[in-house]
Amino acid sequence: MAWSGASGHSCARKVPDMILVRRGPTFAREANAMRKGFLPVAGCDEAGRGPLAGPVVAAAVILDPARVPKGLDDSKMLDAPEREILFEKICATAEVAVTVAPPARIDRDNILRASLWALAQAVCALPRVPQLVFVDGRDTLPLHCEVKAVIGGDGIVASIAAASIVAKVTRDRLMMQLGAAHPEYGFEKHKGYSTSLHWERLQAHGPTIHHRNSFAPVRECLRGAAAPQTDILTGEV
Repeated sequence: MAWSGASGHSCARKVPDMILVRRGPTFAREANAMRKGFLPVAGCDEAGRGPLAGPVVAAAVILDPARVPKGLDDSKMLDAPEREILFEKICATAEVAVTVAPPARIDRDNILRASLWALAQAVCALPRVPQLVFVDGRDTLPLHCEVKAVIGGDGIVASIAAASIVAKVTRDRLMMQLGAAHPEYGFEKHKGYSTSLHWERLQAHGPTIHHRNSFAPVRECLRGAAAPQTDILTGEV
């Protein structure tokens, strides 16, 4: 920025670059709600909306205010070992519930409705009925309690971040099981996302019962697909 003095000379003053420090999720919103009488407070999130294969996994978490695990964050901001460590800490200190929406439900209802169904079911499966639920995103849930949608909530609200970690780790473990059952697809490497490897294997082998037939890349492969295989997670054909 240049400044002109009375002499007409200009001098340049360098403004230091601003360093933005990402704060990460906190327990502040839960604590504020609890002070207002909302007990207990839960957070929920899902993993797996984007992949071509595998279920959507939703998790709901009620954190213990006295034992909130350190390092909670949006699962996408953590690497796999960090998520695994936090997963164990969350499950050891919090009330946790998980629900799975399989590909058949996704194909029937569409991915958004299946995800919202799974989120609501996860909340209903908690050991205690929450009076307030924070949910990641812009959509609320059909629950008999207060629900607050928080855009980017997995990076803001601690209980949502915890739920995102539980959902992500659970789904990754399921996809690794599918990878062991179907080694030709490499699910353990791409977790069902539309990577070049997955697209290559999908073109070569056709869809499995674990693929989402309503997703365009899978639909394109359906004509040449082999007969459906047994779902190792549900035992259904």
